[in-house]
Amino acid sequence: MSTTTELPVVIVGTGMAGYTVARELRKLDAHKPVVLISEDDGCFYSKPMLSNALAMKKAPHDLVTFDADTMRSQLSARIMTRAQVKRIDPQASEIVLNGERLRYASLVLALGAQARRIPLAGNAVHEVLSVNSLDDYGRFRTFLQDARSIALLGAGLIGCEFANDLALAGYDVTVIDPASTPLSRLLPEQAGDAFAQALESHGIRLRLGQSVRSVDKHGQRYTLTLSNDEVLKADLVLSAIGLAPRITLAADAGLTIDNGIRTDAWCRTSEEHIYALGDCAAIEGKVQPYVLPIMHAARALARTLAGEPTRVEFPLMPVTVKAPASPTVVVLPDEAGAWRFASNEEGFSAYCEHASDRRALGFALLGKATQSKAALLKAMSSGAF
Repeated sequence: MSTTTELPVVIVGTGMAGYTVARELRKLDAHKPVVLISEDDGCFYSKPMLSNALAMKKAPHDLVTFDADTMRSQLSARIMTRAQVKRIDPQASEIVLNGERLRYASLVLALGAQARRIPLAGNAVHEVLSVNSLDDYGRFRTFLQDARSIALLGAGLIGCEFANDLALAGYDVTVIDPASTPLSRLLPEQAGDAFAQALESHGIRLRLGQSVRSVDKHGQRYTLTLSNDEVLKADLVLSAIGLAPRITLAADAGLTIDNGIRTDAWCRTSEEHIYALGDCAAIEGKVQPYVLPIMHAARALARTLAGEPTRVEFPLMPVTVKAPASPTVVVLPDEAGAWRFASNEEGFSAYCEHASDRRALGFALLGKATQSKAALLKAMSSGAF
């Protein structure tokens, strides 16, 4: 059992990564002191639900599973809310926040990511919204009350989910993206074309192969000028062009940065006793901003913090796109391969195989073809489709 003088495990961040590490650690050790630091109110909620809550008529408070007081009780932990870490001092094993110095036995950085912003001209650039937290979602819902038409920047996973959610809720949606197909980082081009057709069949207008040059406001409406000089009008502009790992705090402390905060396979950063996971971390140089990698990393890191160093092992982890217009499941290939395609009235399937030995490398399933997910995952584990 710990003593009252034992230094705590300090976890910076109370998103899915931070809270999951604390929960898994508490399963292994009921007494180790744990401190969580939250820049917001410390409520536990599912961030992936932000992009499909509108059509389900869920207000911000409906997305909250537990408040901070409940989490304190569940985890037997100290949770500091509305607190911001100003500095990490690795040599002293302490952090500085709110004018207070807090020493740690181990420090876990679960800082998450911030919304990317692209440089834009125009007098209304500062009014372009993004949704990356529960507070953001609350502001977004407020502005939606007087809007009917939405211009949405970005046709990646979050952008497409928001577009579908807004369309289902009755809004007029136009999506703009410089890529030639939606979900361009997840889907091969032919599958992207099929996904685009599904979005358009649900009333979503796509402006692909175009970027936004400027956003201006005249009266109560916004005017967007695209790279091909097309002009669009909208009541609200939402940016969903992706996320950037939060690295400033770690970089200022001298930790190695490689896309995100670089860690090894044990979530260890370049400084002893400091770990990182989630959207801010590049585990072995790779940022994996999805739910399943976060859960696997959190479980392994909790064992490490409990005294059993455990390597993060990632199994096959499908990415699910929550777009009712075309439910989509993707396993991204780890290496280049050749794609083959199959489609019918019920769905679209794409299979990626090694060009020479025909090893199964990945797949993409759209529509009712997603029902084949389990069979394909099993086939991939055996090496061939």
